[in-house]
Amino acid sequence: MSAVVSLTNVEKSFGAVKVLNGVSFEVARGEVAAVIGQSGSGKSTALRCINALETIEGGQIMVCGHAVHDPKLDKKTLRRDVGIVFQSYNLFPHLTAEQNIMLAPTCVKGIGKTAARDLAREVLARVGLEAKADHYPEQLSGGQQQRVAIARSLAMQPKLMLFDEVTSALDPQLTGEVLKVMEDLARGGMTMILVTHEMAFARKVASKVIYMHQGTVWETGPGAMLDDPKTPELRAFVGSGL
Repeated sequence: MSAVVSLTNVEKSFGAVKVLNGVSFEVARGEVAAVIGQSGSGKSTALRCINALETIEGGQIMVCGHAVHDPKLDKKTLRRDVGIVFQSYNLFPHLTAEQNIMLAPTCVKGIGKTAARDLAREVLARVGLEAKADHYPEQLSGGQQQRVAIARSLAMQPKLMLFDEVTSALDPQLTGEVLKVMEDLARGGMTMILVTHEMAFARKVASKVIYMHQGTVWETGPGAMLDDPKTPELRAFVGSGL
């Protein structure tokens, strides 16, 4: 399996605070990598660097063949290959679910409206929301809005999906809805990196768990490593129930 994502000695600071301190890891095609760790450990920053939402100060990041660390990077081309879903759904309130999804394929890829509408219906069906195509965000639950946000990313047919704590604002039932969609994507072979506090989901679905601590990768392994941590830091983190 070739690496879709490769971080090598990545450094990132905000002012005097070093957030990423020599972060290195790889994610192969078809892998699901769960990035876990305490708040402030650098998880979300690492994810944002992968999609060039943050600029790194040192090291290298290769994503789907793109040299993200290169100042000449074409971000638009990168983001055609990489979808990202955030904790906040960021749906346009004046557009229906279907129209929210159609926007990027028509504007970025130049797809015709009829084809874009068909594509929107297809991805809505994948997240179990085909019947909600004509609903506006305010008519949808938080879990449904998050699933529309996932469908919107899928409509761009990405090679890699990034999820940044997408369930942290949802109650347990709605969290279950969203995690089922992500599990289905994993089963379908989508390469995914997710920052999550859902340890049970990480154990069950992730082919690789990356534990970050104090801005670096502290421990990495399969989901089963959460049952047998090698470091006292991960043992304390898992034992805290986070």
